[in-house]
Amino acid sequence: MNYTYDNKSLIRTAGDGSATRWFPVMGEMHYSRCPDSDWKRELLKMKAGGVDIVSAYAIWIHHEEVEGEWDFSGWRNLRAFVERVGECGLTMILRIGPWCHGEVRNGGFPDWLLRKCPRNRCDDPAYLAEVQAFYAKLAEQVRGLLLKDGGPVIGVQIENEYGHCGGLSGPEGEAHMKTLTRLAHEAGFDVPLYTATGWGGAVTAGLLPVMGGYCEAPWDQRITEIEPSGNYLFTRERNDHAIGCDFGLGEGITFDMNAFPYLTAELGGGLQVTYKRRPVARSADIAAMSLAKLGSGCKLLGYYMYHGGMNPDGRLTTLEENKASGSLNDLPVKNYDFRAPLGEYGSMNGAYKEIRMLSLFLREWGSQLCGMDAHIPADAPAHPEDYASLRISWLYGGDGSAGPADAPGFLFVNNFQRRRSMAGHDGVALEIPAELGGGRLPELDVYDGDFYFLPVHMRLGGTVLQASACTPLTCLHGRDGETYVFYTAARLARLSRGDRLYAASRVCALKDADGRLYRFDRQPAAGKGDCCGGTRIATLSREDALNAVKLTLGGTDYLCISDALIFADGESVCAESFDRVTFKTWPRLPQTPEGFSERALGTSGFWLYEQEADFPPVRTTLMVSDEAEAAGETPAGTAAGRNTRCWSMTVEAWDGEGWDELFLQVCYTGNCARLYEGGRLLDDHIYTGPDCVWEVGLSRFGKGRHKLVLEVDALGESDEIFLEAWPSFNGENRLARLDSVHLKGRLLTRILQA
Repeated sequence: MNYTYDNKSLIRTAGDGSATRWFPVMGEMHYSRCPDSDWKRELLKMKAGGVDIVSAYAIWIHHEEVEGEWDFSGWRNLRAFVERVGECGLTMILRIGPWCHGEVRNGGFPDWLLRKCPRNRCDDPAYLAEVQAFYAKLAEQVRGLLLKDGGPVIGVQIENEYGHCGGLSGPEGEAHMKTLTRLAHEAGFDVPLYTATGWGGAVTAGLLPVMGGYCEAPWDQRITEIEPSGNYLFTRERNDHAIGCDFGLGEGITFDMNAFPYLTAELGGGLQVTYKRRPVARSADIAAMSLAKLGSGCKLLGYYMYHGGMNPDGRLTTLEENKASGSLNDLPVKNYDFRAPLGEYGSMNGAYKEIRMLSLFLREWGSQLCGMDAHIPADAPAHPEDYASLRISWLYGGDGSAGPADAPGFLFVNNFQRRRSMAGHDGVALEIPAELGGGRLPELDVYDGDFYFLPVHMRLGGTVLQASACTPLTCLHGRDGETYVFYTAARLARLSRGDRLYAASRVCALKDADGRLYRFDRQPAAGKGDCCGGTRIATLSREDALNAVKLTLGGTDYLCISDALIFADGESVCAESFDRVTFKTWPRLPQTPEGFSERALGTSGFWLYEQEADFPPVRTTLMVSDEAEAAGETPAGTAAGRNTRCWSMTVEAWDGEGWDELFLQVCYTGNCARLYEGGRLLDDHIYTGPDCVWEVGLSRFGKGRHKLVLEVDALGESDEIFLEAWPSFNGENRLARLDSVHLKGRLLTRILQA
């Protein structure tokens, strides 16, 4: 396999020379911020969530905090991490800096480097000598693991935001990026893809540019609500609208946008809040932004972060970004959860399911999407403050495959703007472009907060779907035919949200598909007879689509729908859950999984499987003391008082109780919180509002007895910070309160043999 690109997309070439366009999903995970014992499982969960490429910074200060004393052990074992990536069947882009930012102390530079090389991020010989040594160490770690050797590393990113966040611009900046690229090649990084971040005026030196976009800006120094994000518009603009692109299309971009495909490496999978600014990224924020990028012609969805983490302990200092070391922002010492699709301790949130849903579609139809152009109406809203106009885009044509007989098209609709209300649009009847055969889409009511895409002229087996009010999810390939899976996201005009049409999931033959949702170019034939043969169509509710995964067992594809996190581990299919595992499948499994019951779900076509054993109760004892008993037990010997309050908590040993993880759930009201054991800081957290819940996974600290101390710093009503929602102070000036604390067990169940 080899990888290249043209001005439309990435291209993947097989060993026989056959080339196909490739639309991958990329997810960032920092190995040095995650226990090495967890890597494989977390990578498999990323893969199940739709990730094809793992991106990761090699953070210099994590490896050489003390000059000349290199550390590639434990969490920092780069080689072992890359090996796990390959074992999981994933590819990788290694971001080798040398500067990375990444919310790390000095942007990843060791303190000694700054003292030794005050002229850094330039072609100063002393600095380049240190970079050369760093690159050589990294290359040594991945020797034999590059693509050319059969390994997973297909690409390398040089520097980060160079010329945008520090560094040089113009010809000098281009020259330095070329110098770094040469040093990387000389070190042995012989890979097909060399990338550089291109937003905000960063220089790219001819490398493949990758872009970014976040739903908010926690780094902003204001403590007010900021402008609505332009990342929810359909636009030809590739810059993040928070980075100065309001001056004009492509303003400040240093590369030719017509020469390179539109790829992203830093779509915010969440947001890492700072002490000053604390916006909360929710699943719809990430999903609607991702859809807007797809409808704008993006051909790689790259998420930063996809998996949250925890800063490792430093030998000389703490390793987080902070003002004391020269940064603009203060961040938690340990916590790097990022509210990512998979969090600091591997728990999934709603964004995981939203991205997985998009990736299922891209794995089936992404290569077609790669060849299409974005057709954005000339009167499309140009400013995110326009909450009245309908935002749409069409993808079709391009790549020499335009025309209704050859390729489908897609309508993208986004009536979502984060933390703003959008006008509704009733009875929308959009004309299908003539290039896609003309006609009209089904009449729709578009509500505030809606976002979706719909197919036009899409081939389903031997039949063409002219138009649909449902969104394609995936296709199941079986021995007796194909099942095309769609879900209801759009709303037919004059049909209430609560109509059964949107709530029930069912499978049927194409000929029996609901005519309100699907319009074919001709009445589909009966195929082999009924929904047990020939081409079928499955229509899911959006909730079921969010919970859907595609499994291949014995050469047959199955759709598996469950609240649990389902992932494949070698020959087994596993489920992570906080309750008894239940799931439904189409088609019926060849045999009932051990420990499960089975029954048909009426005439829907689905089969339900329910775990027979009860979920193990949390029997471990949790005791919380009066705060006075905890005074003096933290490293600073903090006395309980007006600005900081302390509580002591004891968790008894829980090994052998049946759970693979035990979470300490802390609900508190205050500015921030810290958790200690034996004077050591285990984790910390920034308060984000009244619905704030802090979950700490205890297994990485051992399954024995824990004597913990919780510190909560007080929040003042007049503190100069940004919160989306403030707690009620009820006449008090400052709050430092423990509202509740609970234990929650998580179970890992092997449910199927692959």
